[in-house]
Amino acid sequence: MVRLRSILLFLLLFKSFGSIIAEEEDQIEQFSEALLLRPLPDRKVLAHFHFESKVPPTRTHGSHHHLFPKSIYQLVHKFRVREMELSFTQGRWNYARWGGYDPISSRNAKPPGVELWATFDVPQHQVDASWRNLTHALSGLFCASINFLESSTAYSSPQWSFKSFATNIRYGTLPREAVCTENLTPWLKLLPCRDKAGLSALMDRPSIYRGFYHSQRLHLISNEFDLAAASSGMVLEQTLTVVLQPVTLGSGMPSSVGSIQQPSWSLSSLFGRKVSGRCVLSNASNVYVQLEPNLVSELKTTSETQQQSDVENLISQAWSDMSFEMSESAVRVIQEANGFQKESCLLYEFSLENSSDSRPFDLEFRWKRPVTWSSQLAPLQAHRFLMGSGNERGAIAISLKSVGRSEYAKSSVNEEGRCSLRVDVFQVVPWYVKVYYHTLKVFLDERLHSLAYVVERTNVSPSNDKVSPGLMEIALRLPCDVHSVILTLEFDKGFLHIDEYPPDANQGFDIPSALIKFPEIKTKMHLFEDKSACKSPILSKLQEESPVLWYTEVLLVPLTTPDFSMPYNVITITCTVFALYFGSLLNALRRRVEEEERLLKSKAAKPSGPIGVLLSKLSAKLRGKPLEPPTPSSSSKVSYKLILRVILVAGIAAAWQYFYG
Repeated sequence: MVRLRSILLFLLLFKSFGSIIAEEEDQIEQFSEALLLRPLPDRKVLAHFHFESKVPPTRTHGSHHHLFPKSIYQLVHKFRVREMELSFTQGRWNYARWGGYDPISSRNAKPPGVELWATFDVPQHQVDASWRNLTHALSGLFCASINFLESSTAYSSPQWSFKSFATNIRYGTLPREAVCTENLTPWLKLLPCRDKAGLSALMDRPSIYRGFYHSQRLHLISNEFDLAAASSGMVLEQTLTVVLQPVTLGSGMPSSVGSIQQPSWSLSSLFGRKVSGRCVLSNASNVYVQLEPNLVSELKTTSETQQQSDVENLISQAWSDMSFEMSESAVRVIQEANGFQKESCLLYEFSLENSSDSRPFDLEFRWKRPVTWSSQLAPLQAHRFLMGSGNERGAIAISLKSVGRSEYAKSSVNEEGRCSLRVDVFQVVPWYVKVYYHTLKVFLDERLHSLAYVVERTNVSPSNDKVSPGLMEIALRLPCDVHSVILTLEFDKGFLHIDEYPPDANQGFDIPSALIKFPEIKTKMHLFEDKSACKSPILSKLQEESPVLWYTEVLLVPLTTPDFSMPYNVITITCTVFALYFGSLLNALRRRVEEEERLLKSKAAKPSGPIGVLLSKLSAKLRGKPLEPPTPSSSSKVSYKLILRVILVAGIAAAWQYFYG
């Protein structure tokens, strides 16, 4: 009996001790790092860095942190930021080749330049002031021109395009902002190990910026001001998405069938560096290699052995017998559960626990035979272009074309049994592009339809000259069997003051990218239930549902531009004439004629001495002329010349002012 009581007491203490440890783990700061590598169909490689920092609430953990960046913590509390996302992007995501129906492209494919949106936990009348202060703080923090978003002509207030429940949201973008190392260095300083250790040490600046696409993103979620529910503190997610062209490692030669083999690559060939070890402050440091579902299907069909008919046989197959091989052994292979898709993707996980300076981690991926596949696409491919000519008016057209996949229709059947697809269009145009929203036309399969048949709801805010931009949010309900959709909007081009033109005005003016959203079609990875998967933040993010997003192209609109050289010419000529006029006038007014006459007379009357007289006589005798005494010059002729010169300059100035002034 005593023994039973002791066992029960031990179990009770063990359970309580485990709960205490779990609570303590929830109340400490956490940091994790991960790198996801994915071969792309067009002989490129996608590298996605993911860093996540978590901190408990201030009321339980205090305001002093060891891992969480202090600058971000101060921004949250000073401006009461509830959620914020900032991205710096160079290049444009190629949806047709790199995919548009996966969590990576939906969350990390951003428009060119700078994009910022934030929600605030302040009263409605204080949102604009908080937004302006936040833009100035982020501009100084990331060495960028984000402070240009403080003007009311540069930001808008969307209703449902980003956060449907948020009312205190502001959105702004700078399409022409150049991205360079000055923006990446402050971003890396927010990491506990910066770029000195861990996966961030791979971020060699020349290797990253020579890529075809580069996007650094910062996403912050704060529950510091939510006192009603159990607050989880702050979560800072930093991602860097790069598309690189790998340096060929003994591959790329044509095969017997004439196709080009995919290039082999390694970490050192992509980034020029190896991983010498993990960041000692991180809870997890992993590297993942992802194979897309279409690639897995292609590997199965092109495999040499006919017995490989399912993914399990592909996983159990030896490295040397597959279509590719990797230099390191994977810790585990994560398989995606089949949803409505025919195939599922594979994730190979590698750990950095055993890597060090003496044994650096350098994963090498080598293809053994040519493979051709295509990435998964969004339901509709979106493009935007301008119509019309001239500097007076034009039109904006948004084109949506079906990719021909019927799998999306299974989750879009309404109560009446009718298959439909909802598409949200979000577009912001500058105030000098005066869009007439009543001219909206919708063409389905090249046939004009009424707006009541297609449009579910709208949110339109016309632009106000030099006050606010134009905002358009449209929710469309399209039939699933539609092949093409075209939306057109007419606009007039406005006139700017000469002080409002940028230095490169002849290049044109940018209209930011439009956002096409498919709210009813979610994308996520359906991984098998694994307790260890929950500990990896990047796997947790890949399993979260997110709507499919598509950013269109940035439009370049030419406006009427004045001749900026004409003011320069007028100013220079006028200044020259006035300089001649006032110079001659002051010379005539300030000259003392009487003193000059007295000076000349005194010089003439002054004897030159015997030597001078002898020289004069000798010179006159040699010339054969009599010696003449020096006579003083007449001052009246000089004065007459000055007066005539002043009158001439004054007449020229008066004529110039009369005809050109």
